[in-house]
Amino acid sequence: MKATLRLSFSYLNNFDRHVQEFLTAMRITRSHGGIAMIHCEDAAIMDCCCSMLREAGKTDPRFYPDARPVQSEVVATHRAVGFAETTGCPSYIVHLASARALEACHDGRRRNVPVYVETRPIYLHLTRQRFEEEDGAKYAGAPPLREQADVDALWAGLSFGNVDTLATDHAPWMLAEKLDPAFDATNLRQGVADLETCLPMLFSAGVLEERLTIEQFVAVTSTNPAKLFGLYPQKGTIAVGSDADLVVWDETETRVIDGATMHSKADYSPYDGFSVTGWPKWVTSRGDIVVDDGRVVAEKGRACLVKRGAHRAI
Repeated sequence: MKATLRLSFSYLNNFDRHVQEFLTAMRITRSHGGIAMIHCEDAAIMDCCCSMLREAGKTDPRFYPDARPVQSEVVATHRAVGFAETTGCPSYIVHLASARALEACHDGRRRNVPVYVETRPIYLHLTRQRFEEEDGAKYAGAPPLREQADVDALWAGLSFGNVDTLATDHAPWMLAEKLDPAFDATNLRQGVADLETCLPMLFSAGVLEERLTIEQFVAVTSTNPAKLFGLYPQKGTIAVGSDADLVVWDETETRVIDGATMHSKADYSPYDGFSVTGWPKWVTSRGDIVVDDGRVVAEKGRACLVKRGAHRAI
């Protein structure tokens, strides 16, 4: 199996003590045909912001975006681009949220630095104004939700090819866990459940609203990740010899999202009440039907580990 290195500039508060080791690990990853996945938020900036919020008594969940501000994401993203440029290691920026961080990646790509960008659904469909709601803590992710201008920049990035993939970072918290009063703006539980809604919402808001072509929809959700992580052409394409992993899409079906009725462990969705048009009708895995009109019919134990090849550029 080819190497994937996962780094976090956010969660490793002693990151700077080990920079040389991380750079060495990226060089090794490159030599084995792998790719580094990097979470970009600067821990020092966030620690400083959290201290200032506590000192000011601003610990209500609505201040969560101020605890992890845009500049923490931008500083870390510039650094990640620099690491990729120095080592030549293909680097994948996970769940990028802001226009300024996207521009940092685009700046590197103009110099042919092998940097790839992932975003996730909450950054395409929600803004930081959600934290003003009484139960705003349920929207917490890392990085936090940003402004409408950032949402617009990410949609443009998907359209123009500056954002390469859409992934969920699925985290199926129960609503009571997300709203636990023991947590505040400096340490809310992060992540939301959006695995089941990811593709329908992208299709509805992207393809049907003419922000994306159907080809781009397939690329950012299937073909691009398969190439980046060494699974192409076994995955990510319809071709002789490839796995028959297919979805039959009903582009006319309209549903109102209700997280409590979905298959995830979570009992809510951050998109509850959203009307979405376009939904999977059938899904096959290696030619077997595993979802039939919304019912999971996969045989228990049929999954298997897929052996990866080398990373390939897109």
